[in-house]
Amino acid sequence: MLELHNVRHVYPNGYQALKDVSLTIQDGEVAAIIGRSGAGKSTLLRCINGMERAAAGTIRIDGIDIVGAHGDALRRIQTKVGFIWQEYNLVERLSVMNNVLSGRLGHRQDAGSTLFHFDRFDREVAVHSLERVNMLHRAQFRADRLSGGEKQRVSIARALAQSPRVILADEPVASLDPELSEQVIGDLVRVARDEGVPTLINLHDVELAVQFCDRICAIAQGVVVYDGPPSGLTDEVLNRTYRFDRGWKSYARGVVAEASATAAAATIRSDSRDRDADLVGSARL
Repeated sequence: MLELHNVRHVYPNGYQALKDVSLTIQDGEVAAIIGRSGAGKSTLLRCINGMERAAAGTIRIDGIDIVGAHGDALRRIQTKVGFIWQEYNLVERLSVMNNVLSGRLGHRQDAGSTLFHFDRFDREVAVHSLERVNMLHRAQFRADRLSGGEKQRVSIARALAQSPRVILADEPVASLDPELSEQVIGDLVRVARDEGVPTLINLHDVELAVQFCDRICAIAQGVVVYDGPPSGLTDEVLNRTYRFDRGWKSYARGVVAEASATAAAATIRSDSRDRDADLVGSARL
């Protein structure tokens, strides 16, 4: 479980990025963070993984507070946080397998792991992680030979290899086209639910958030203005999130309606494929 209570963050220049954020994300729950650029979304994730230290409040991962942790204690908590970056952050000259194995470094204390001399258990974890995102067939490819969508799947596999207790993703599909974005977010949400890991995803694409996530957390000016199911993402919520300093507009529930229709169409396509497969199987028999 991930718990945030009254979290505040102030940058050295005095800018208050987070004013009072409280959230609880259950195991296996996938929540999207939406909001304008500068709303505090990325700062929130950086506070959760310890890259930024919150000025006040508590952030607990399985009951352990990261805000008050330092040194080795902080590093131990950070090994439990899988982070997926917008820019992939892969080592381009290394193989896909070695990039995924780097997710195991926090679990190893011996010098051999820095030379990628991992034991059988670590390699089995890496293989399983690649299987989860359908990238095992690329295990020996150099990372610089992959497409953008493949690189992001490897990033997801690397995060899974950490055996994380929390998964954070900061605009993971910002560099991908719409179709690939759906595929990658779909993979991320599926494995997060299967692994039972609380997951927070920063997204600019509200339609994707509504289509795939269990819950929407909208942030404006460092404050949570909505925390609830996708069905509650009304015109009022969207205007408070994106247009608090300008004239309001009618979204005509287009975001929710369109995403719901897309999700329904995907379900129909999936059911159709399953029926076709059953027919083929019956014919073979």
